[in-house]
Amino acid sequence: MSQPSARDRFSALLRASVAEGTLTKLTLGKPGPGLSDPTLQNVFVRPVLLKTGPHLTFVWRHATRDVTKNHSPDDSLALIDSLLGREFLDAHLFTTAQSAQLECQPDGSARIRLKAATAAASPPSGHDHAKQYPIPAGSPWLDSLGVTNSRGQPRDGMAAKFRQIQKFAELLTHLIGEAGFPSDGPIRVVDMGSGKGYLTFAVAALLGERAHVTGIETRPELVALCNRVAAQHGFASRLAFRSGTIEDTPLAGCDLLIALHACDTATDDALARGLGAGARLLVVSPCCQKELRPQLTAPPVFAEALRHGIFQERQAEFVTDALRAQLLDWSGYQTKVFEFISTEHTAKNLMISAIKAREGGQPDDDRARRIRDFATFYGIRTQRLARHLHLPLLPA
Repeated sequence: MSQPSARDRFSALLRASVAEGTLTKLTLGKPGPGLSDPTLQNVFVRPVLLKTGPHLTFVWRHATRDVTKNHSPDDSLALIDSLLGREFLDAHLFTTAQSAQLECQPDGSARIRLKAATAAASPPSGHDHAKQYPIPAGSPWLDSLGVTNSRGQPRDGMAAKFRQIQKFAELLTHLIGEAGFPSDGPIRVVDMGSGKGYLTFAVAALLGERAHVTGIETRPELVALCNRVAAQHGFASRLAFRSGTIEDTPLAGCDLLIALHACDTATDDALARGLGAGARLLVVSPCCQKELRPQLTAPPVFAEALRHGIFQERQAEFVTDALRAQLLDWSGYQTKVFEFISTEHTAKNLMISAIKAREGGQPDDDRARRIRDFATFYGIRTQRLARHLHLPLLPA
């Protein structure tokens, strides 16, 4: 007799957990070749008890919205079966006794991994809800943006995003203090590439009535969503979202410029705009540093190590961000580079902050020489932020 397939074993575990009431949650991810809606990213399933009896609630997480639907157990199992291997290639099943991961391949093959449940996988105790956060967990806007539920608990798949918001608020509190902003004056903030507005709302909530925050986003549907949530929760007088780009956004009077996960040279464009506006504080989290990688010609002693693509990528990230930090220092800013937070939302967890330390005057010529020495060592001929600042990297 042939052994049941990995998919059949997974389906049997899922059906048993639903029948026995041991299901904690199920997540579907890694869009497959049969995905019918390209905006759909994940599906989260958990049990819920309605007046009509036990059901499963599905949260369909799209790029700009979440859709929640409830289904009977039988209909749910049939729906999940239709999604697996077609619309989604990965499934994670969590029960009170164990967890199981099903990994499907486009060719129809699959494998299953099983793991016994541990105390760490248990639901958080009531003590977790009493924790004091920079952004209160029960903030209604967090609920409207799909981060937490009405009880202030992170929704399925959003625990990491909730931690990211809190960590960002904590870091920004310290940076604003270090930057020496007046304690009672307004702070004009521009967030370049605000996306769904999670961290933009966090800034406005953190600064309170001092905030004059503008989120800049290219996707009009996200702009409309965020403005709607801002109006709904009383932020409209101090928080607004606008369609635009880094290049065309007016920055007169900007005190704090933020650009988180701006891809490749967009980080350099945002920094240059902030420097040009004379912002007191710049906060960026770079992403996808591609510009310098083709230029890098490290010393021969590195050649054997750099035959591995992952080391080439990490070297390019290091050199790019190290050069950015030096250019910010040269421009009269006090720069820090540190870890932001590791989340499944992004592996890019580096943050660069720059506080204005020098008003006017000429750039530091000795520092410019050291920047050129650094660039020469790695074979860098040109870099976006250096071009914005009119600093040639090749010796004259």
